[in-house]
Amino acid sequence: MIRSESTEKRSFPLVKLEAGLIVTGGGLSGVCSSITAARHGLKVVLVQDRSVLGGNASSEIRLWILGATSHMGNNNRWAREGGVVDEILVENMYRNPEGNPVILDAILLDKVAAEPNITLLLNTVVYQVEKQDSSTISSLKAYCSQNQTEYELKAPLFCDASGDGVVGFLAGAAFRMGAESMEEFNELFAPTKAYGELLGHSLYFYSKDTGKPVRFVPPSFALTDITQIPKFRSFNSQEYGCKLWWIEYGGRMDTVHDTEKIKWELWKIVYGVWDYIKNSGNFPEAETLTLEWVGMIPGKRESRRFEGDYILKQQDVIEQRTHDDAVAFGGWSLDLHPSDGIYASGPGCTQWHSKGIYQIPFRCLYSKNIDNLLLAGRIISASHVAFGSSRVMATSAYVSQASAMAAVLCATLKCSPASLYNNGAIPRLQQLLLRSGQHIPGVQLKDEDDLVQQAAITASSELLFSGLEEDSAPLPLDIAVAQMIPVKAGKLPGIRLHAYSDVPTTLHAEIRTCSRTGSYTPDTAVAAFEFALQPGKNCVQLLSDAVINQTQYVFVMLHKNPLVKISRSGKRITGILSVFNTTNPAVSNYGKQQAPDGIGIDSFEFWCAQRRPAGQNIALQLDSPLQAFAPANISNGIARPTTQPNAWVAALNDPAPTLTLTWKAPKHIKKLILSFDTDFDHPMESVLMSHPENVMPFCIRNYAIFDESGKKVYEKKGNYQTRNEIGFPDTIITSSLTIKAEHPSASTPAAIFEIRCFE
Repeated sequence: MIRSESTEKRSFPLVKLEAGLIVTGGGLSGVCSSITAARHGLKVVLVQDRSVLGGNASSEIRLWILGATSHMGNNNRWAREGGVVDEILVENMYRNPEGNPVILDAILLDKVAAEPNITLLLNTVVYQVEKQDSSTISSLKAYCSQNQTEYELKAPLFCDASGDGVVGFLAGAAFRMGAESMEEFNELFAPTKAYGELLGHSLYFYSKDTGKPVRFVPPSFALTDITQIPKFRSFNSQEYGCKLWWIEYGGRMDTVHDTEKIKWELWKIVYGVWDYIKNSGNFPEAETLTLEWVGMIPGKRESRRFEGDYILKQQDVIEQRTHDDAVAFGGWSLDLHPSDGIYASGPGCTQWHSKGIYQIPFRCLYSKNIDNLLLAGRIISASHVAFGSSRVMATSAYVSQASAMAAVLCATLKCSPASLYNNGAIPRLQQLLLRSGQHIPGVQLKDEDDLVQQAAITASSELLFSGLEEDSAPLPLDIAVAQMIPVKAGKLPGIRLHAYSDVPTTLHAEIRTCSRTGSYTPDTAVAAFEFALQPGKNCVQLLSDAVINQTQYVFVMLHKNPLVKISRSGKRITGILSVFNTTNPAVSNYGKQQAPDGIGIDSFEFWCAQRRPAGQNIALQLDSPLQAFAPANISNGIARPTTQPNAWVAALNDPAPTLTLTWKAPKHIKKLILSFDTDFDHPMESVLMSHPENVMPFCIRNYAIFDESGKKVYEKKGNYQTRNEIGFPDTIITSSLTIKAEHPSASTPAAIFEIRCFE
């Protein structure tokens, strides 16, 4: 028994923790940052002020995780983010294809708990910063409401992934809030004062069909006049959750200090909307629906943005500018919202896309005036306009992995983040990131420790791509379709396909390429064709003397004509993809982006992949096979398709696909890394949407590894992840390693992007 009658002032217990890195904020950015640093040897304390991890992705808010893939509604091919965030998305797809946010909570907790180098503090808020001098943080003070414990957190490096930048703010880091004028950075898309300078908060609700009539009595604070919302007629009984992202408010207020006021207004709106759906009489189908969940805290979009040594701008995004210190990429549209939010009379957002993904430089990821403060998540150094793209969760998590790896390198070199750039350590940082699964556009892995670079690489077979046979019923050209084909520099191969029609008509076809390397916007015409079709089956040949000046994908386009049917192929092959001139209004894709003059935005067509089971390839034949899938691709330093597939792909008729690495002398192998194809084109939305697959059809499920004597040294069954890192308990001494794999299916050949070996 404990009993105290003392009237002396008491204090809460104080726990002192020291680590190599303190990460504040346990949203997706903080999680990915902490795991990345911990796996590379840093002791990490992760401080999260909520009871769950995930931030806007968690069950508290329930926003889907998205980034450069943009719901498959833009021209960014194979653009899903890599590294830890990819691992999480793939894991969630495997365990949780139904998109249950509570399951995602458990996955994030599971990933963090599995790391022995991470100390996790939940329900713990940072409230004070101590400084060694004017530009150096020495420690943080934090408090946990659940165990009434204070914490003193010391480290040489700090990473702010808190969303509002609590550490940066308290430390005196330079920041911005609101929109820059057009003149400051010559950003022609900068918003006017009337449009507003800040994006607001959102709060969501879920409904459920009980199968019996359910009454709803609204709380007294609910909105009573639904017509105060200009777009109230857009509400319906079927949409809920983050599909109602436009339930937004607060952009005219202080999005940090007015958050509680903003939340109450959002509650007022949400309960008023549900009252309208249930009680207006306009939705009889809602009689059996009940309000299952309403968010208790709003999801924030924008508040403080901290200044680094470089500020990302509109031109970086739209022009796809390159940077020598690139460490990540983005690809969401420039997506700005009116500050009046749901009460605005116009559209809930204005989105303009780039022609492709863009680089994000390391100079955006550290404070320009606090020497040991790294920036992560949405608070990185960006203008308001560029922030409209970089703010989304998958991009935020991706840059956070770069911030974490910078901390690892700073600890190794005993230097500040800025010194990495100023003292020429960026190539080393880039290589560390690439080794961890991060893709950096335009940067290749060159790992001197990788034994594969010394090996002779052979395979039991290699796909020689000569076309795709007709094995599916012809489909009408209700929308234009293009087949993406990887070609080397030189003359284009001839292309043959079959077109069917019931009446005489004309088929228009083109071959196009992209004007920018690293873009998949087919905006450059190479050849054009017009074919007069007769009723029945027509053999169409696309023959051109055109010469391609560099290795790249070409687009074989068949323009819209519903009178024409084209044979399709059910084969799915790594690096071979069909795209469609389709629309996706959810991301402002209406088939073609037609930007007005004077806002610094390109106009172009959208050519997007379709979600399976749609999106079949065009059945066609080439007059000479393409050699784009050689075994040597596994060592080229790129682990996803770019200008080429960058994968070894076995022939589909190979009964036992085998890849062999041979060295002139025995090697002492302790670690092996393999990278597989989990379809980097798939967004893998984390909540609300259900997915028909929980394993990507291109991914090798079963494989085994053998040494020079034929002894099996490792076997994996049921793989579904992108990267398999294999640590051997006992060093393997061998002059060869052989990987024997199974084809994922009868219609998809085995493919490997990357193999790396280490002593």
